[in-house]
This record gives sequence, C-alpha cells and structure tokens, in this order.
Amino acid sequence: MTRMNDGARLWLPPLSLAGCVRAGFLRDTRGLGLQAHELDTYYPASPLVCLTWTFEGSAEWLSSPGFMPPTPGFAVWPLTLSGPVSGPTHLRIAPAGVHGLQLLLLPDAFRALTGLDAGALVNGCVDAATRLPPDWLAWAGSLHAAGDDQARLAAVEAFLAPRWQPLAAQASQGQRYAQWLEALAVRAAGSATGRSLRQFERRIKAWAGLPMRELRAVSRGEQAFLAAVAGAEPPSWAQLAVEADYADQSHLCRETRRLTGFSPEELRQRMRSELAFWPYRLWS
Repeated sequence: MTRMNDGARLWLPPLSLAGCVRAGFLRDTRGLGLQAHELDTYYPASPLVCLTWTFEGSAEWLSSPGFMPPTPGFAVWPLTLSGPVSGPTHLRIAPAGVHGLQLLLLPDAFRALTGLDAGALVNGCVDAATRLPPDWLAWAGSLHAAGDDQARLAAVEAFLAPRWQPLAAQASQGQRYAQWLEALAVRAAGSATGRSLRQFERRIKAWAGLPMRELRAVSRGEQAFLAAVAGAEPPSWAQLAVEADYADQSHLCRETRRLTGFSPEELRQRMRSELAFWPYRLWS
C-alpha cells in the first residue's frame, strides 16, 4: 500500500471505555501543502454518533452523485454533533488545512450517557451547543483550550470513564460491528418489556437509531472490507460474498456501492493510492 502523509492518526480507547467509544480520528493537515485533488475525504455509511471538534480550518459537505446530500444549514461549528448515516458522505477541507478530532461513539452508549436519541440525529449534523447537556458542553469547550492532542485525549478519557463505568455492565460490547450488533440483539431479545419481533425491531432502532436491516448491512460491509484489504492481491469477490453472508457477488457489489459510493474493487484500489480515503485506511 502506498505510504501517504495524510495528517491522520487513529486513537483506540482504553478498556475503561469499551462499549462506549469505538475510536477517535485525529487529523492535522496544516503545513502539508496538499494539492487541490488531495483535499477531499470520503466517509462510508456508519451507525456511530460522532462528535467533531474543529480546532482550526474549515470544510464543506459536497453534494455528489451517489452520496448523502448536505444537511440543510450545515456549517463547520467548533463542535459538531452528527448521528448515524445510512449512506456515504463526501467532504472537502479548505486548502490552508484543518486540525480536528472526531470521537466515534456507539449510539446506545451515547443515549445512555446523554439521554439523547440517536434516531433524531440520523443523516444529519447539528451545532452540538444546541443539543448536548451543560456538563458535556463545558468539557467539550475545554478541549479547545488544551495544549495538544495528547492532552485532549487524556481529557476525553478523564471525562467519559467515570460516567461510563456505572453503565458498562449493560452495554453492547465489541470491537467490530458484528460483535456489537450481536450483543445489542441479545440484550434487546432479553428485555422484559416485550419480546415480539416488532417490539424487538423497535427496541433496536430506539437504542441504535437505525433499523436492524441497516445495521446488518453495515456489519456485513465491514467484514467484507476488512477481508478485501487484508492481502496484497485482489480477492475472489464471489468467495468473499459467501464468507460475508451476502446472497451473491452482485449483492455484495450493490451493497458496497450503496454504503461507500464505490464498487468493491474501485474502493480497494483507491484506498491504497488516494489521500481522500484516509478514514478507510485508519479503519483497516
């Protein structure tokens, strides 16, 4: 895979935040001298809730064929709150560069911590100052004043860990979507508030924001993506489709395009050679 200086790095949370924070993306492109074609970023569909701190710089959400349209009134706020997205998104940063942090939280954990329903945020972004509880806003504001990114990550752990500890035993654990979804389904099926299929589906959507069929699609997509990028050579897409629980290769191709905006092979190739696919490289 081509080595690229995309200014991005991955933060994996400690065990104290397992089941709460999936990951953190840090990116600082100031001073990298990126060319015009290197300013884009492609994100796949995701069931996660995202808090985005923009410490410096700006970005625009592009309206591109095959990608989610921009949320009306979207702007780059100091702290942006975005919910689960059922399709891919296409952003472009300012030429001068951007410095920011994206904290990716599991939607059921976010709901338990804040009382906010991820379903109300699906396919949208809002100014976090209009939604988050006061203690969260005070903490989030302190990250802007922190000395460096390491101090910011320490502040994330210090704020979330004691709040999460009393809730962790009831959480849906798992480092990958399949593990999280399985645990979420078991918890929903065992709830004492009703066990019919309809009640089960409603409970999943209430906790995660997206219906079970969308969560399963994202889980299959992650499994296929990780398998596809594991080797240097192109995989057998037909075999991979079987292993990832798709009906056939055509099903894999349709779902991959719906969730990422690209065919499986185009995604595999471009991820290895284009700066715009840095979130995929961090995820793999």
